[in-house]
Amino acid sequence: MAWVGLVIVAGLPRRQASAVATRLMHAEPGSVVVHHDLRDIAQGFVVRRQKSAAGEEVTRLELAHGCVSCTLREDLLPLLAKLADSDGVHRIVVHLDPTIEPEPVCWAIRDLPVRVTGVVTVIDTATWLADATGDEELAERGFGVAEGDDRTVAQVAVGQAEFADAIVFAGSGADAWTEARTSAVLQRIAPMANKVSFADAVYALRDLPGAARRGKLDRWFDPLLCGQPPLESDCGVSLTVFTARRPFHPHRLHDAIGVLLEGVVRVRGRFWLASQPDVALWFESAGGALRIGQGGPWLATMDDWSGECPQRTVKASLEWHPRFGDRAQELTIVAHQALPDELTEALNAALLTDEELAEGEEAWLRYPDPLVAIE
Repeated sequence: MAWVGLVIVAGLPRRQASAVATRLMHAEPGSVVVHHDLRDIAQGFVVRRQKSAAGEEVTRLELAHGCVSCTLREDLLPLLAKLADSDGVHRIVVHLDPTIEPEPVCWAIRDLPVRVTGVVTVIDTATWLADATGDEELAERGFGVAEGDDRTVAQVAVGQAEFADAIVFAGSGADAWTEARTSAVLQRIAPMANKVSFADAVYALRDLPGAARRGKLDRWFDPLLCGQPPLESDCGVSLTVFTARRPFHPHRLHDAIGVLLEGVVRVRGRFWLASQPDVALWFESAGGALRIGQGGPWLATMDDWSGECPQRTVKASLEWHPRFGDRAQELTIVAHQALPDELTEALNAALLTDEELAEGEEAWLRYPDPLVAIE
């Protein structure tokens, strides 16, 4: 099967991201830019722009439900399939609306005859760190979102940067301290991404490392640290890796959440609660926004591992605990103001005590659990 290369351009600054997409189009003959403007999606329509060297075509699309997933399913996916099968189209550049993260798009297109050759995220150096550490919702900022979409600017800003193969620094007016702190954060959440200036955006995907993501989706059990991010602090920005084998007490972990959201850019990882011993839970925060969901069953609960990822089963076998099996706490925390020792202290205090461990699982299952499906 013949594949067409696909580049995704994301970023909160609409105008600069559009300019980067256009430059990438002109840099390679046979490129087409596709963009869905979602500013009026709450009113039930979007504007699609398809641009190539031959010109631009603008189409107003009315959607039955007025949501992002409908836009992907009903228009973007069929359009990408059609372009991939068109003579003369050698590369497609998908310029995402500022409210869209590239990861769900890569999931949606996984069965199309296209191959993601790179994800480029454009950031405004003067404002990105404030965006990534705040708690303002997209709707409050004035972005067009569908009814019921309560995502925050921080969730989108961090998700766009974290998934990038290349980060383009745009905007002006950032002082040297903000630039240094922003760079320190990005080195810890996207260590493998090329970092280039706006003037050099056309070269953003040049010489990507062999381990570059290129649209690869994360699984809940994948390694949390990739690309060897710096572990030492820089400009007050730190990366803390918390690991432990004993379970968290649900109430004490709930009480510790405030510490994990204060002065922290990003928390990611898997954990287990004494009250839910069979399932791996996933903790993900960006700025002041938090999501807790289910990853999947621990291998310790499964008799047959034959269908499991070999990478996962080998890791579990090497680190197997005689009582807990593969259950473990593994969290990474990127902070810009919080102190690593205080974060670690708060998490350690949330673990079961020796006395609580001795009570056993029957007692643990009776613990009231305020953490069920927090989002």
